[in-house]
Amino acid sequence: MAMSEHMVNDLAQQYLDLVLEANKTINLTRITNRDEAEVLHLEDSLVGLDEVNEAPAGLYGDLGSGGGFPGVPLALATGRETVLVDSVKKKMAVVSQLIDQLGLSNQITTCDDRIEDLALDRPGSFSVLTARALSRLVSLLELSSPLLVRGGRLVCYKAQVSDEELNEALAVQDLLGMKLISERKTLLSDGETARTILVFEKMARARLKLPRRVGAAQKTPLKPRP
Repeated sequence: MAMSEHMVNDLAQQYLDLVLEANKTINLTRITNRDEAEVLHLEDSLVGLDEVNEAPAGLYGDLGSGGGFPGVPLALATGRETVLVDSVKKKMAVVSQLIDQLGLSNQITTCDDRIEDLALDRPGSFSVLTARALSRLVSLLELSSPLLVRGGRLVCYKAQVSDEELNEALAVQDLLGMKLISERKTLLSDGETARTILVFEKMARARLKLPRRVGAAQKTPLKPRP
């Protein structure tokens, strides 16, 4: 059952407080100021809410989730079954405890595998994925493609995207069965933090075997095939 906006906001605020408290003993976020965290974690997490809502119904995964942003606020706001994915096991153990404390573990689970290993375990399982400031677009497309159902969406949160980074991704999107379908720029309420939201849709199977070995997407990014 969908939660009311008031309940969603209340739980998101509670979650943020728990993260900031836990952060005193384990590094979940570099942001320690509550007001700053409200903007750069809660508000920022919800910047891509419309794009996530436009994805097909089904499982949502937050790649490189760290302290649970944007995954937890988006899970609360959408009501989707959610998997937070981050290979830093200590972080995921703490995030899992915080989710338990809020009574959300039926909806939100954590995965401390590498993204490539998750793709072997659960290929084609996700309707929508988010990635916030995680990697270059070309790497995100490669990591996401085997995880997504056909028609599924990858929603990328970026501070800014250079023409070089975008062109690098567009050059291989076809190879990966992905296609850029929208790009939107916005400013957070602090008036200075710029965000670009790019959405790629899984259109077809990739034309190469995925996933490649762990780390390959970042270390040796794909190039277009002649």
